[in-house]
Amino acid sequence: MDKIKRIITTVIGLPIVILALAYSNKYIIDTIMMIVAVISMHEYINCAKEKNVKVIKWISYLSTFYIAFIHLIPNSIFNYWYCVIPILLSVLFAHIIISDMKITLEDITYTFLGICYIVGFVASFALVYGYEGSISGKIFIWFVIVASWGTDMFAYMVGMRFGKTKFTHVSPNKSVQGCVGGTVAAIVLSVILSIVFNRFFGTSLSLFVMGVVGCVLSIMGQLGDLSASAIKRYFGVKDFSSLFPGHGGMLDRIDSVMFIAPVAFLFLNILF
Repeated sequence: MDKIKRIITTVIGLPIVILALAYSNKYIIDTIMMIVAVISMHEYINCAKEKNVKVIKWISYLSTFYIAFIHLIPNSIFNYWYCVIPILLSVLFAHIIISDMKITLEDITYTFLGICYIVGFVASFALVYGYEGSISGKIFIWFVIVASWGTDMFAYMVGMRFGKTKFTHVSPNKSVQGCVGGTVAAIVLSVILSIVFNRFFGTSLSLFVMGVVGCVLSIMGQLGDLSASAIKRYFGVKDFSSLFPGHGGMLDRIDSVMFIAPVAFLFLNILF
């Protein structure tokens, strides 16, 4: 039954994602990513309750709105990015003092982690899509998608067929064979995607470089997947929510993309 739900959800959701990425602009994607971050933050806060942690909601939700304005804020403001963390921590510590210790250090630690984990990573996806250099972010974003979904799909198939060596106790169902198979698939798919873009969209992507990019992004995606599993194990939940039948919550769907996006943005700035 779960497999049928997963298939139905994928059949409905995949075309929507493809159309959104193909025909949107960076401002629309910024707004969509903000909504994704709000939903993800809601899931995170609810899961934190399982540990009786009081995540500070107002600043957690407010921080997600930053994503919607990421391409509207003058670039010069980003020169002061190093002030964000001290200011954020100052506000959080102020809650401890104002609440007369009813808000604990553990509470603000979980709050800080949630903001960095969700807002920081989801914002990176919007930054990749909106990148304007020698290669458009609207093109490079497909390498993010391929690295995530390609790795996930082939790791599952290879793991089911050949997986014999367990990879980690964090996610007992994952095997070394599956992880390697997913990475190899991501490399091949990245090279194929490069060939398609070079031939039909006038790019001049190096197949070797994009193969390396695909490899690194795949590894980061698997790290993101395992990191989400570690968070869920600590919270004592199977999925972050039941938003997508057969797939879990929003965070369950984007866990690998979240870790891939910042590295992809780094590659964009270094290579293009």
